[in-house]
Amino acid sequence: MHYEKRAVIQHQKGLHTRVAAMVVQKSHALSMTYQTTLFFRYKEQENIASNSLILLCSLKIKAGDEVWVVGHGKHAEYVVNQMVGFLESDFQLDNAQIISEVDKLLQDNAFTAEQIFNSMANGLMVSDEHDIVTIFNPAAEEILGIPANGVIGKKVYDVIPNSRLHFVNKTGIPELAYRQVIGSSSTITNRTPIIIDGQIKGAVAIFEDISALEKITGELQEVKELKGQLQLILESVQDGICVVNKEGCITYVNPAYLRILNQQYAQLVGQNIQEISPNGARCSVLSSGKQVLGTISKKRNGVAVVANVNPIIVDDEVTGVVSVVKDITEVQGLMENLNHISAKAEYLEQELWRTKKPNRVFEHFIGRSGKVFDVLAMAAKAAEGSSNVLIRGESGTGKELVAEGIHYASRQGAGPFIRVNCGAIPANLLESELFGHEKGAFTGAIRRKLGKFELADHGTIFLDEIGEMEKSMQVKLLRVLQKKEFERVGGESTIKVNVRIIAATNQDLERMVLNGEFREDLYYRLNVIPLLLPPLRERKEDIPILVEHFLNKVSVELARKAKGIKNDALDILLQYKWPGNVRELENMIERLVTLTEADFIGIEHLPTYLKEKLITKDKEGSSIVSNEIILPWEEYEKKIIKLALGTYNSYNRAGKALGLTHKTIAAKAKKYGIEKTISW
Repeated sequence: MHYEKRAVIQHQKGLHTRVAAMVVQKSHALSMTYQTTLFFRYKEQENIASNSLILLCSLKIKAGDEVWVVGHGKHAEYVVNQMVGFLESDFQLDNAQIISEVDKLLQDNAFTAEQIFNSMANGLMVSDEHDIVTIFNPAAEEILGIPANGVIGKKVYDVIPNSRLHFVNKTGIPELAYRQVIGSSSTITNRTPIIIDGQIKGAVAIFEDISALEKITGELQEVKELKGQLQLILESVQDGICVVNKEGCITYVNPAYLRILNQQYAQLVGQNIQEISPNGARCSVLSSGKQVLGTISKKRNGVAVVANVNPIIVDDEVTGVVSVVKDITEVQGLMENLNHISAKAEYLEQELWRTKKPNRVFEHFIGRSGKVFDVLAMAAKAAEGSSNVLIRGESGTGKELVAEGIHYASRQGAGPFIRVNCGAIPANLLESELFGHEKGAFTGAIRRKLGKFELADHGTIFLDEIGEMEKSMQVKLLRVLQKKEFERVGGESTIKVNVRIIAATNQDLERMVLNGEFREDLYYRLNVIPLLLPPLRERKEDIPILVEHFLNKVSVELARKAKGIKNDALDILLQYKWPGNVRELENMIERLVTLTEADFIGIEHLPTYLKEKLITKDKEGSSIVSNEIILPWEEYEKKIIKLALGTYNSYNRAGKALGLTHKTIAAKAKKYGIEKTISW
């Protein structure tokens, strides 16, 4: 049932913080008692959650303002009338328990705000109307190099002389995208006044360190300029150049080629060589992949030319041909340089993109490997829509973390995120768990129960271990996917829901479909956007980052002194296959932190089955991590790439072994000066 009614706020201070907390407490009590969902509509904003204190406070509802109360549920009319009466009251409380609940709600939300400030990646500094610093988060400490206890409680200009925050506090005029250099870091700062009821109550500054981004942007611009220069050179050379794609269509000819053949650009580009010269050298090279050099021919305009035709090969596949008329020596060098520049441009663009994280909600998925970034990029794209997602991966790879990230980054992020482990619920109870049941539907059903799909309405339901679901339930799940409706067990009325489905499994669903164990139509319905999470053994470059993260996390949770790990022990962790993936690594770190008394975890602290593993050595006889000093990441990357190229002697094979493209391997090899005598 849907019911709505207007309320006029009577309290002289409107919905200030404490009154808003009272409204949230009242809404929660009514919703839980009468199983009715409440929303507010204020001015142009609809579907305002009535149980969000921060959201209600941000609306700044004043005395005399109109607020519409909207209810959904069997008792919607009664609940809405109760809430309207409460909103139009004087908000006097004499119930000690309710007052205690309101105070706890205020305290919980204060903790939430503090946690948000502390988890921000950008620096945050807030001052009051007297220019006294009141908030200075950890990111600000790191960027500015000043501890919070040396800033909070002091005047802004006393601790940060070049800050302009006090000018914003004084004038009320914001300063946006203000670039400044702090120490050796470049930052972008936004400063805005805090205005409440028309009065300036302080100012806030948010700043971000963009030093790495500026460096990559500068390098990318240099590459683009160099590529443009090479393009101009190709346009200026006296040798004619013609490029054909793998379909046989001419995609590029330079002015010299047009001049030599006495033709117009539109006469050639877009034409197929099968129609122009089916028996020519270009068709032969395109089909065979073998170059043809020194071909002498006479063109239709009577000009005799000498042509060299070469195939364009990418990943061992012929993707086109390039024909150079007259002199090939200079142009071959130019094309070779252009390939290197393109590879570097692709690498830098990839690195630039990776500095711009897909979405803040994915930051809790720890990793910086190429495979992790590729998965998170696809997950971020999936979050932009509402299509079903099927997450594949071994146990312990983080499927639920990715599912949560997709939910909270999507339009459904404000709605509920409901988890269901299909393999942990007995088959005879799964239907009731998913769709709910009516009172008396079966023995023990003493009251109506809402199912997970109903609870996930306007949100996301996460179906973990979907491969464990029996086929009888698969049919019913398919109906929800197709029609967005179902009936409770023992019920007759049809319930419609708007739910996004994210499923996950570590099983081979394709094999199960072939064996008749999983419905093919359900498989295709779920597999709209497939995501494959790599096992930890395929992204070993993330192990040092994960170890550091878990050491800090577990030390905090166990209230123990933070520990480090020696490089010889880390080297063994890098060699282990990790069948239990990240979950196994986290459990091992927790065990080591709990049982190790030393400040640094060494080989002697590792389990016996790990110490028996051989440490991989590079060609110089030393391990990848071979000393007690942690080197910059680039040094480890250089050693790993050098070892891979020395082992495979090929950019293609080394790239496949490391999970990178051959262009990226080539660019990094050139960067570290280890590209000599290596084949493609």
